[in-house]
Parts: sequence; C-alpha cells; structure tokens
Amino acid sequence: MNPSPAPSNSRSPQEFLRGALAEHGRWLRTVLAARGVDAGELDDVFQEVARQAVENVDRLRDRQRVAPWLYRIAATTALEHRRKAGRRRRREHEVAERQGEQETSDPLDWLLRRERESLVRQAVAKLPGRDAEVLMLKHAEGWSYRQLAEHLGIGEGAVQSRLHRARERLRAELARHGVTSTV
Repeated sequence: MNPSPAPSNSRSPQEFLRGALAEHGRWLRTVLAARGVDAGELDDVFQEVARQAVENVDRLRDRQRVAPWLYRIAATTALEHRRKAGRRRRREHEVAERQGEQETSDPLDWLLRRERESLVRQAVAKLPGRDAEVLMLKHAEGWSYRQLAEHLGIGEGAVQSRLHRARERLRAELARHGVTSTV
C-alpha cells in the first residue's frame, strides 16, 4: 500500500513552487504571449518568471493564492522583457537602415505580410495588457470564466467585463483599418 501524498502545506517551499510552476506553466506562458513576448522567447522568459518566483518564494504568504502571485510575477517580467526587446529592436533597425538591408522574398508577398502583421500588432497594442491576456486565455486556451477568475485573482463579473471591453476595443481598432472581425 502506497503512503498518501503529504499535504501541500507540509512540502518545502521549493517543492511546492516546482509543482505550482508545472501546474500553471501553460497559462503563464499564454499570459506572457498576451503581454507581447514572442513565441521564440517564451521559454526563456518563463524561466525568468520561475527564477524570480524561487528568489521570492518567502513572500508568498498564502499557498492557496499561488496563481495570482505567479500571475503578477509573469506580468512584471513580461513588461521588463518588452522594454528590453523594444530597445534591442530599435538598435537592430538602426543598424539595418545603415546597411541598407532588404528582404529577398517576393515584394508583393512581403508587403502583404508586413501590412497584415502591422494591422494586428497595432490592434493588439491598443488593448491594455490585461484585456489582451483575458482574450487569449479565453479564446486560445478555452478557459471558463471561473478558471480565469481563479487564476487572475478577480471575480467572474470582472472577467466578463474585461472580455466584453477587450472584444469591443479589438473590433473597433480593426475596423479603423478596414478589417472586419468576428471576435
């Protein structure tokens, strides 16, 4: 007969945090993506979230509230990452302009792709980060209002309000660019 697992409060902080990061890793990555972290950088930024969580595990007062605590760490880390990435992109753009580099693909494909990417980027950039997160978690991950409320540390009514507001903002922004949406 196997002994029953120890209650979560009896586990060491590191063991508890390892389990929490494994349990919440997928939606935290979605939060990071919603906050502008590129897909190729998600694992690195998630590792930074994990590092910060390990360094600050002593600040977690209530283990039942680990999801909102991890959410705040992820949101802050994403913001810092975006700032650094923006500075890096500006430097790269300046270097590319000086060197006169151009893409070698079909010019029409390149222009259309750039325009689509630009329109979507502009529309999402206009959304507050919290609205983008809620949209992505609801529609990309298929989460219920209850799941969103529990993980974000807010009420279901607040989730519904955020989703409604985010959808309206996204529709309006895309419409300004002549794009109709079924969001």
